[in-house]
Amino acid sequence: WRVFGRRRSFGRLVMRKKDPAVLSSASHKRIADAIRTAEKSTCGEIYCVLARESDSYFYPAAFVVTVAILVISFVLSIVMEAWWLSVRMPVFVYAQILAIACALLVVALFPNIRINLVPRRLRYKRAHQAAIKQFLGRNVHLTAERTGVLIFVSLAERYAEIVADAGIDAKVDQAAWNEIVRELVEDARKDRLTDGFVTAIEKAGVILAQHFPPRHLNPNELDDHLVEI
Repeated sequence: WRVFGRRRSFGRLVMRKKDPAVLSSASHKRIADAIRTAEKSTCGEIYCVLARESDSYFYPAAFVVTVAILVISFVLSIVMEAWWLSVRMPVFVYAQILAIACALLVVALFPNIRINLVPRRLRYKRAHQAAIKQFLGRNVHLTAERTGVLIFVSLAERYAEIVADAGIDAKVDQAAWNEIVRELVEDARKDRLTDGFVTAIEKAGVILAQHFPPRHLNPNELDDHLVEI
């Protein structure tokens, strides 16, 4: 497979706390209908996944706050030495342990702050890894002619990408997928995520129809719906 059109620039979307689903049932139906319509004119398969987040980020965030506290305490020890202030070593170590314990407690109790403590590069890496796991775990790579396409969005990381199988790689220019993802990102930024998915599906269907028209027997190899994880 190959990753096409990776983008990470849309803003945070507001997720309803009372509803376990990010998108409404009407939005899910629109997306499912768009997939069915697009696949009527191609033997390719389109699969959509929407992730609230791609990782819990507890351990990366815990590592960052621990290192930060150790660095701050080291700088503080130098300042105290320069000012001729003395603290017993056990007291200083206990203060470090207490500070780290409090920081880890905050990280554990408030998951929403974890991602803000993690470097952006790591966030994007975890989102990309999640996309590949979904591509493999949902069997998008097992279509008969290797023409599966995954449209993946991860909200917490503000990340979107398209992953296409080997059969598509040789025939479709990457610029075409980049444009689809660019429009998806733009719709997501404007809080029109459903419209973004539908447009991406329609344009992916056009591309697939050009290179992979439907066969005489054109079985539906993947489920036609959006998966939220």
